[in-house]
Amino acid sequence: MSLLLDLALVAWLLALALYVTSARGDRDAIVAFIAFGLLLGLGWTRIAALDVALTEAAIGGGVTGMLLLRAEAHLRKRKPGGPSKGVVGKAVTAVACVMVTVGLMLVVLAFPSPAPTLAPAAAAALPATGLGNPVTAVLLAYRALDTLLEKVVLILALIGVWSLAPDGLWGGAPRLRPALVPEPLAYLAQMLPPFGVLIAVYMCWVGADAPGGTFQAGTVLAAMWLLVMLAGLSPEPETRGKALRLTLIAGPALFVAIGFLGFAMAGGFLSYPESIAKPLIVGIEAALTLSIAATLGLLVAGPAQMASGR
Repeated sequence: MSLLLDLALVAWLLALALYVTSARGDRDAIVAFIAFGLLLGLGWTRIAALDVALTEAAIGGGVTGMLLLRAEAHLRKRKPGGPSKGVVGKAVTAVACVMVTVGLMLVVLAFPSPAPTLAPAAAAALPATGLGNPVTAVLLAYRALDTLLEKVVLILALIGVWSLAPDGLWGGAPRLRPALVPEPLAYLAQMLPPFGVLIAVYMCWVGADAPGGTFQAGTVLAAMWLLVMLAGLSPEPETRGKALRLTLIAGPALFVAIGFLGFAMAGGFLSYPESIAKPLIVGIEAALTLSIAATLGLLVAGPAQMASGR
Protein backbone atom coordinates (compact mmCIF):
# COMPACT_ATOMS: atom_id res chain seq x y z
CA MET A 1 0.00 0.00 0.00
CA SER A 2 2.86 2.36 0.81
CA LEU A 3 4.42 1.78 -2.62
CA LEU A 4 1.07 2.29 -4.36
CA LEU A 5 0.57 5.56 -2.47
CA ASP A 6 4.02 6.80 -3.51
CA LEU A 7 3.45 5.83 -7.14
CA ALA A 8 0.07 7.57 -7.17
CA LEU A 9 1.63 10.68 -5.63
CA VAL A 10 4.38 10.78 -8.27
CA ALA A 11 1.80 10.30 -11.02
CA TRP A 12 -0.34 13.16 -9.73
CA LEU A 13 2.68 15.45 -9.42
CA LEU A 14 3.75 14.71 -12.99
CA ALA A 15 0.21 15.21 -14.27
CA LEU A 16 -0.15 18.54 -12.48
CA ALA A 17 3.28 19.69 -13.70
CA LEU A 18 2.32 18.90 -17.29
CA TYR A 19 -1.03 20.64 -16.88
CA VAL A 20 0.60 23.77 -15.47
CA THR A 21 2.87 24.03 -18.52
CA SER A 22 0.13 23.28 -21.05
CA ALA A 23 -2.95 25.04 -19.61
CA ARG A 24 -4.35 27.69 -21.92
CA GLY A 25 -5.77 29.89 -19.18
CA ASP A 26 -3.45 31.69 -16.77
CA ARG A 27 -5.81 31.23 -13.83
CA ASP A 28 -6.19 27.50 -14.53
CA ALA A 29 -2.40 27.14 -14.55
CA ILE A 30 -2.08 29.04 -11.27
CA VAL A 31 -4.72 26.95 -9.53
CA ALA A 32 -2.96 23.80 -10.73
CA PHE A 33 0.34 25.25 -9.48
CA ILE A 34 -1.16 25.79 -6.02
CA ALA A 35 -2.42 22.21 -6.01
CA PHE A 36 1.03 21.06 -7.11
CA GLY A 37 2.61 22.88 -4.16
CA LEU A 38 0.22 21.32 -1.66
CA LEU A 39 0.73 17.86 -3.14
CA LEU A 40 4.50 18.36 -3.16
CA GLY A 41 4.27 19.10 0.55
CA LEU A 42 2.75 15.66 0.97
CA GLY A 43 5.66 14.25 -1.02
CA TRP A 44 8.18 15.82 1.32
CA THR A 45 6.23 14.34 4.22
CA ARG A 46 6.59 10.89 2.67
CA ILE A 47 10.40 11.19 2.86
CA ALA A 48 10.24 12.53 6.44
CA ALA A 49 11.29 16.10 5.55
CA LEU A 50 8.57 17.69 7.67
CA ASP A 51 10.13 21.15 7.89
CA VAL A 52 10.41 21.32 4.10
CA ALA A 53 6.84 19.99 3.75
CA LEU A 54 5.46 22.74 6.00
CA THR A 55 7.41 25.39 4.10
CA GLU A 56 6.28 24.06 0.73
CA ALA A 57 2.61 23.99 1.75
CA ALA A 58 2.73 27.46 3.31
CA ILE A 59 4.90 29.29 0.78
CA GLY A 60 4.89 27.19 -2.39
CA GLY A 61 1.18 26.45 -2.28
CA GLY A 62 -0.01 29.46 -0.29
CA VAL A 63 1.73 32.83 -0.55
CA THR A 64 3.27 32.20 -3.98
CA GLY A 65 -0.10 31.11 -5.34
CA MET A 66 -1.77 34.25 -4.02
CA LEU A 67 1.00 36.40 -5.53
CA LEU A 68 0.44 34.77 -8.91
CA LEU A 69 -3.33 35.23 -8.66
CA ARG A 70 -2.85 38.91 -7.85
CA ALA A 71 -0.48 39.33 -10.79
CA GLU A 72 -2.90 37.55 -13.12
CA ALA A 73 -5.79 39.76 -12.01
CA HIS A 74 -3.66 42.88 -12.53
CA LEU A 75 -2.61 41.80 -16.03
CA ARG A 76 -6.19 40.86 -16.92
CA LYS A 77 -7.33 44.40 -16.09
CA ARG A 78 -4.66 45.87 -18.33
CA LYS A 79 -5.62 43.51 -21.19
CA PRO A 80 -2.24 43.43 -22.92
CA GLY A 81 -2.59 43.15 -26.66
CA GLY A 82 0.95 42.23 -27.62
CA PRO A 83 1.59 39.44 -30.09
CA SER A 84 1.76 35.94 -28.67
CA LYS A 85 4.74 33.67 -29.22
CA GLY A 86 4.74 31.83 -32.49
CA VAL A 87 5.59 28.20 -33.08
CA VAL A 88 9.31 28.94 -33.25
CA GLY A 89 9.26 30.84 -29.95
CA LYS A 90 7.38 28.05 -28.21
CA ALA A 91 9.74 25.44 -29.63
CA VAL A 92 12.81 27.36 -28.43
CA THR A 93 11.29 27.71 -24.97
CA ALA A 94 10.49 23.99 -24.84
CA VAL A 95 14.02 23.03 -25.93
CA ALA A 96 15.54 25.38 -23.34
CA CYS A 97 13.39 23.82 -20.60
CA VAL A 98 14.39 20.32 -21.65
CA MET A 99 18.08 21.29 -21.67
CA VAL A 100 17.85 22.76 -18.15
CA THR A 101 16.04 19.63 -16.93
CA VAL A 102 18.62 17.31 -18.47
CA GLY A 103 21.44 19.42 -17.06
CA LEU A 104 19.98 19.23 -13.56
CA MET A 105 19.56 15.46 -13.92
CA LEU A 106 23.20 15.06 -14.93
CA VAL A 107 24.34 17.18 -11.99
CA VAL A 108 22.31 15.09 -9.55
CA LEU A 109 23.54 11.82 -11.04
CA ALA A 110 27.14 13.06 -10.83
CA PHE A 111 27.00 13.41 -7.05
CA PRO A 112 29.55 11.19 -5.26
CA SER A 113 28.25 8.12 -3.49
CA PRO A 114 28.13 8.23 -0.57
CA ALA A 115 27.63 11.98 -0.62
CA PRO A 116 29.80 14.10 1.69
CA THR A 117 27.85 15.26 4.72
CA LEU A 118 28.27 17.39 7.83
CA ALA A 119 25.24 15.81 9.49
CA PRO A 120 27.25 13.88 12.12
CA ALA A 121 29.17 17.01 13.13
CA ALA A 122 25.95 19.05 13.24
CA ALA A 123 24.23 16.43 15.40
CA ALA A 124 27.22 16.26 17.74
CA ALA A 125 27.13 20.04 18.28
CA LEU A 126 23.34 20.18 18.74
CA PRO A 127 23.38 19.98 22.59
CA ALA A 128 25.44 23.17 22.76
CA THR A 129 22.55 25.11 21.16
CA GLY A 130 19.92 23.76 23.55
CA LEU A 131 17.71 22.97 20.55
CA GLY A 132 16.08 19.68 19.67
CA ASN A 133 15.37 20.47 16.01
CA PRO A 134 18.52 20.18 13.85
CA VAL A 135 16.90 22.25 11.08
CA THR A 136 16.45 25.21 13.44
CA ALA A 137 20.03 24.75 14.67
CA VAL A 138 21.32 24.93 11.10
CA LEU A 139 19.26 28.03 10.26
CA LEU A 140 19.77 30.01 13.48
CA ALA A 141 23.18 28.80 14.69
CA TYR A 142 25.39 27.03 12.15
CA ARG A 143 24.50 29.28 9.19
CA ALA A 144 22.83 32.15 11.01
CA LEU A 145 24.44 34.77 8.74
CA ASP A 146 22.74 33.26 5.68
CA THR A 147 19.40 33.28 7.48
CA LEU A 148 19.86 36.90 8.53
CA LEU A 149 20.66 37.95 4.96
CA GLU A 150 17.57 36.11 3.70
CA LYS A 151 15.39 38.23 5.97
CA VAL A 152 17.15 41.40 4.78
CA VAL A 153 16.49 40.36 1.16
CA LEU A 154 12.77 40.11 1.95
CA ILE A 155 12.79 43.70 3.22
CA LEU A 156 14.65 44.86 0.10
CA ALA A 157 12.10 43.06 -2.07
CA LEU A 158 9.27 44.85 -0.27
CA ILE A 159 11.00 48.20 -0.79
CA GLY A 160 11.21 47.35 -4.47
CA VAL A 161 7.47 46.63 -4.58
CA TRP A 162 6.66 49.86 -2.74
CA SER A 163 8.80 51.82 -5.21
CA LEU A 164 6.34 50.89 -7.97
CA ALA A 165 3.76 53.24 -6.44
CA PRO A 166 3.31 56.64 -8.15
CA ASP A 167 5.04 59.54 -6.38
CA GLY A 168 1.71 61.02 -5.30
CA LEU A 169 0.69 57.80 -3.55
CA TRP A 170 4.00 57.11 -1.80
CA GLY A 171 3.30 56.24 1.82
CA GLY A 172 -0.33 55.41 1.10
CA ALA A 173 -2.10 52.06 1.34
CA PRO A 174 -2.40 49.20 -1.15
CA ARG A 175 -5.83 48.28 -2.49
CA LEU A 176 -6.46 44.62 -1.75
CA ARG A 177 -10.18 44.28 -1.07
CA PRO A 178 -12.33 43.46 -4.12
CA ALA A 179 -15.30 45.65 -5.01
CA LEU A 180 -17.68 42.85 -4.01
CA VAL A 181 -16.66 40.53 -1.16
CA PRO A 182 -18.11 37.01 -1.65
CA GLU A 183 -20.12 35.81 1.34
CA PRO A 184 -17.99 32.63 1.81
CA LEU A 185 -14.85 34.78 1.99
CA ALA A 186 -16.38 37.02 4.64
CA TYR A 187 -17.44 33.96 6.64
CA LEU A 188 -13.95 32.41 6.45
CA ALA A 189 -12.36 35.70 7.48
CA GLN A 190 -14.43 35.67 10.65
CA MET A 191 -13.88 31.99 11.51
CA LEU A 192 -10.32 31.08 10.47
CA PRO A 193 -8.02 33.81 11.91
CA PRO A 194 -8.25 32.74 15.59
CA PHE A 195 -7.29 29.19 14.65
CA GLY A 196 -4.62 30.42 12.24
CA VAL A 197 -3.01 32.64 14.87
CA LEU A 198 -3.03 29.77 17.37
CA ILE A 199 -1.43 27.43 14.83
CA ALA A 200 1.21 30.05 13.96
CA VAL A 201 2.11 30.60 17.62
CA TYR A 202 2.40 26.85 18.10
CA MET A 203 4.57 26.42 15.00
CA CYS A 204 6.89 29.22 16.13
CA TRP A 205 7.20 27.87 19.67
CA VAL A 206 7.61 24.20 18.78
CA GLY A 207 10.11 24.97 15.99
CA ALA A 208 12.98 24.93 18.47
CA ASP A 209 12.51 21.22 19.17
CA ALA A 210 10.25 19.85 16.40
CA PRO A 211 9.28 20.59 12.78
CA GLY A 212 8.09 24.19 12.49
CA GLY A 213 9.72 27.59 12.75
CA THR A 214 9.61 31.22 11.78
CA PHE A 215 8.94 31.03 8.04
CA GLN A 216 6.09 28.57 8.41
CA ALA A 217 4.53 30.48 11.30
CA GLY A 218 5.03 33.85 9.60
CA THR A 219 3.39 32.58 6.42
CA VAL A 220 0.33 31.36 8.31
CA LEU A 221 0.03 34.73 10.06
CA ALA A 222 0.40 36.54 6.72
CA ALA A 223 -2.35 34.38 5.20
CA MET A 224 -4.72 35.20 8.08
CA TRP A 225 -3.95 38.92 7.78
CA LEU A 226 -4.54 38.88 4.03
CA LEU A 227 -7.82 37.01 4.50
CA VAL A 228 -9.06 39.64 6.96
CA MET A 229 -8.07 42.48 4.62
CA LEU A 230 -9.63 40.79 1.58
CA ALA A 231 -12.92 40.46 3.44
CA GLY A 232 -12.87 44.12 4.41
CA LEU A 233 -12.74 43.41 8.15
CA SER A 234 -9.51 45.39 8.48
CA PRO A 235 -8.28 48.26 6.29
CA GLU A 236 -5.08 47.94 4.30
CA PRO A 237 -2.28 49.62 6.27
CA GLU A 238 -0.60 52.79 5.10
CA THR A 239 3.01 52.05 4.23
CA ARG A 240 4.18 55.21 6.01
CA GLY A 241 2.92 53.91 9.37
CA LYS A 242 5.68 53.86 12.02
CA ALA A 243 4.27 50.83 13.84
CA LEU A 244 4.16 48.89 10.57
CA ARG A 245 7.75 49.77 9.66
CA LEU A 246 8.97 48.91 13.16
CA THR A 247 7.29 45.50 12.82
CA LEU A 248 9.03 44.96 9.48
CA ILE A 249 12.51 45.61 10.85
CA ALA A 250 12.03 44.27 14.40
CA GLY A 251 13.11 40.72 13.59
CA PRO A 252 16.22 41.52 11.51
CA ALA A 253 17.18 44.32 13.94
CA LEU A 254 17.03 42.00 16.95
CA PHE A 255 18.94 39.37 14.96
CA VAL A 256 21.72 41.88 14.20
CA ALA A 257 21.78 43.20 17.79
CA ILE A 258 22.18 39.71 19.27
CA GLY A 259 24.76 39.01 16.58
CA PHE A 260 26.94 41.90 17.71
CA LEU A 261 26.42 40.99 21.37
CA GLY A 262 28.02 37.67 20.41
CA PHE A 263 31.39 39.46 20.24
CA ALA A 264 31.16 40.28 23.94
CA MET A 265 29.36 37.15 25.14
CA ALA A 266 30.81 34.35 23.01
CA GLY A 267 33.75 35.76 21.09
CA GLY A 268 32.23 36.13 17.64
CA PHE A 269 29.46 37.59 15.51
CA LEU A 270 26.22 35.59 15.82
CA SER A 271 27.78 33.36 18.46
CA TYR A 272 25.61 32.38 21.41
CA PRO A 273 26.72 31.65 24.99
CA GLU A 274 25.92 27.99 25.60
CA SER A 275 23.99 28.74 28.81
CA ILE A 276 21.45 31.04 27.14
CA ALA A 277 21.65 29.94 23.49
CA LYS A 278 18.12 28.55 23.31
CA PRO A 279 16.36 31.61 24.85
CA LEU A 280 18.23 33.91 22.48
CA ILE A 281 17.32 31.79 19.45
CA VAL A 282 13.67 31.51 20.50
CA GLY A 283 13.54 35.29 20.99
CA ILE A 284 14.98 35.85 17.51
CA GLU A 285 12.46 33.42 16.03
CA ALA A 286 9.52 35.16 17.72
CA ALA A 287 10.55 38.59 16.41
CA LEU A 288 11.29 37.21 12.95
CA THR A 289 7.86 35.55 12.79
CA LEU A 290 6.12 38.93 13.12
CA SER A 291 8.47 40.59 10.63
CA ILE A 292 8.08 37.80 8.08
CA ALA A 293 4.29 37.85 8.44
CA ALA A 294 4.14 41.60 7.84
CA THR A 295 6.61 41.45 4.93
CA LEU A 296 4.88 38.58 3.11
CA GLY A 297 1.45 40.13 3.60
CA LEU A 298 2.59 43.46 2.19
CA LEU A 299 4.40 41.78 -0.70
CA VAL A 300 1.13 40.17 -1.74
CA ALA A 301 -0.85 43.39 -1.18
CA GLY A 302 1.43 45.25 -3.59
CA PRO A 303 2.37 48.94 -3.91
CA ALA A 304 0.28 51.80 -2.58
CA GLN A 305 -2.79 52.57 -4.66
CA MET A 306 -4.59 54.95 -2.28
CA ALA A 307 -3.34 58.27 -0.97
CA SER A 308 -2.46 58.70 2.67
CA GLY A 309 -5.26 59.85 4.96
CA ARG A 310 -8.03 58.35 2.80
